[in-house]
Amino acid sequence: MSQIREKNPDDVVVVAAYRTALTKGGRGSFKDVGSDYILNKLTEQFIQKTKVDPSLIQDVAIGNVLHMRGGDFEHRAALMAAGIPHTTPFIAINRFCSSGLIAVSQVANKIRLGEIECGLAGGVELMSKDYGPNAIVQYDNAYVNHPEFQKNQIPMGITNENVCDKFGISRAEQDRFAASSFNKAEKAQKDGLFKEEILPIEAFVEDDEEEDEEGDPVEKKVVVTEDEGIRPGVTAEKLAKIKPAFKKDGSTSAGNASQVTDGAALVLLMKRSFAEKHGYPVLAKYIGCWVAGVPPEIMGIGPAVAIPKALQKTGLKVDDISVFEINEAFAGQCLYSIQSVGIPEEKVNLKGGAIALGHPMGATGARQYATILPLLKPGEIGLTSMCIGTGMGAASVIVRE
Repeated sequence: MSQIREKNPDDVVVVAAYRTALTKGGRGSFKDVGSDYILNKLTEQFIQKTKVDPSLIQDVAIGNVLHMRGGDFEHRAALMAAGIPHTTPFIAINRFCSSGLIAVSQVANKIRLGEIECGLAGGVELMSKDYGPNAIVQYDNAYVNHPEFQKNQIPMGITNENVCDKFGISRAEQDRFAASSFNKAEKAQKDGLFKEEILPIEAFVEDDEEEDEEGDPVEKKVVVTEDEGIRPGVTAEKLAKIKPAFKKDGSTSAGNASQVTDGAALVLLMKRSFAEKHGYPVLAKYIGCWVAGVPPEIMGIGPAVAIPKALQKTGLKVDDISVFEINEAFAGQCLYSIQSVGIPEEKVNLKGGAIALGHPMGATGARQYATILPLLKPGEIGLTSMCIGTGMGAASVIVRE
């Protein structure tokens, strides 16, 4: 335990973590821009806020799930346009819902190995344009009938139904948990707690009710400052009235599942001695990230396996963790993971989770860092985790300074 909190010159540390507001997919303030635009504007604001010298950043890793090729061309261009020099390498990362966290891990590991001393990690997702019918997927017919292939094609909502059926998570439990997520997020927003993690950025929204001289919708500039998915006054009773979304007799609904969302987040990591040399504040010590595999058909149990793995590797216990950020892909899988590991609910998602805030898949892993850091007091340990499509879970541990 004392070793976890020790400070050494070679430590990997978090210097800054910020995000955009999360907006409604298809209907929100980012619906008419691109993922490259969101990343570009956030990076500009991030550099301005942190006053980091872009020339000091020696590598960048950006997670994305849905954009073609992970946005490799577009996202490198967006970073360069924001001031990251062409001499700084870039990698696009896709490990489904953990992509933003794996980007953090990628940069942290390069620092730990001595390959770099400073790196930028994060993620971005524009589900408005890259999700659902807009996504193009092609498969080789030689494998489509293989049972393992078919397991990996099960819709995520059905995998949650499988978890709830297998482990006895009721609709009432899911709606109670989801309502709590909305209530916590509503209170946090009213209390201004998200202002510590959100950087306002400009966007352009097409006004379908107003046309220009050529008959095209007029573009209006908006400044995006607040999460758009948070609903006021949500109760379990209200959520219970929403029809199941994936099975007629199922328990997963639009009210107890994560929202389709657009957004981005960035995390700046450095070697401790490098941060001190250049005068950057150390917010937290990065301990590590661990990934575990689980059956694809119950992929939502990922945190139930990854969190114990992280605790075992670090020698920590649940009681040693002050705050948990566990992604609410679905209320059922999140509840099962919490209960199976023995985590008190009052330690989980203190400002609400993805059910209330949204889940821009490539960004969520980095977004959790921006969310958890202001919640931790000096010396406290935080853990972030999520389930991952195709059957995985990831968990990371940090110590606040």
